[in-house]
Amino acid sequence: MPPLSTVDFTTTAEGVAFYRAYDRVLEKWSIDVTCVDLASQYGTTRVNVCGPLDAPPVVLLPGAGATSTVWFENVAALADRFRVYAVDLIGDAGRSIADGDRLRSVDDLMFWLNAVAEAAGLTDFGLVGHSYGAMIALAYALREPDRVRNLVLLDPNSCFAGMRAPYLAHAVPLLLRPNEKRERDFIRWETGGQDIDEDWLDLLARGAAYFPKSKTIVPKRPKRSALDELAVATTAILAANSKVHNSGQLATIIAESLPRLRSIVVEGATHHTMPMSPAAELNDALINALSAR
Repeated sequence: MPPLSTVDFTTTAEGVAFYRAYDRVLEKWSIDVTCVDLASQYGTTRVNVCGPLDAPPVVLLPGAGATSTVWFENVAALADRFRVYAVDLIGDAGRSIADGDRLRSVDDLMFWLNAVAEAAGLTDFGLVGHSYGAMIALAYALREPDRVRNLVLLDPNSCFAGMRAPYLAHAVPLLLRPNEKRERDFIRWETGGQDIDEDWLDLLARGAAYFPKSKTIVPKRPKRSALDELAVATTAILAANSKVHNSGQLATIIAESLPRLRSIVVEGATHHTMPMSPAAELNDALINALSAR
């Protein structure tokens, strides 16, 4: 893959199709949304914003490749109580443009998220992350506890326990040689035949196959001593049918070793569809977690 700075992805046939798919999913947001581009030393970050101007702010970080559009089943419920900032991860699929300094370390990743918050005028905020976004969110809350009002981790992988070997085995071919079919097959395997929004799956598959991504920076799983010092009100919302980990066992691990953290298991949810389904239960859990003090 050529360096990001030399690829004008927006003008390619694949790029045009990807952004059309992005816009189709964004149109599913049943609420007025403002698209904002925030500058930092790493490039321009696209943030989709909705909700009352004077409401408490909440920042949403999606899973890898999912883009900020993935929250279409959640934003209306959240925007009743919060000012929502849904972020396209820079260097990942979406409308953020990684044309500045490259993200080379977890420090850079944290500096980037700080820059996004500052550009948006946020001094403290609720922080929600799903999957890879949960890894970023947890690392950020450990480093910047004064800035994070509440932390919500949706089916967090590699935050409190490792991932299952079968999940990793299915993911490896996709990571080595991504294409649309492999992405679709992987998601359908993990979700066990659940109904999946076809527009979102099309966006995810096109992003996996064609989007010129940066190297993914992965925060390490925090040590127990670091988690013991986590000062932010934190809720882990786990998908009962996740193939990433055994959610029942993970809930037990959290309860026994990290009693200050709260965990909830949502029945019927899978890892990759969690932001979208089951929407009513998830939205109630999100609102309760973000309202806790």
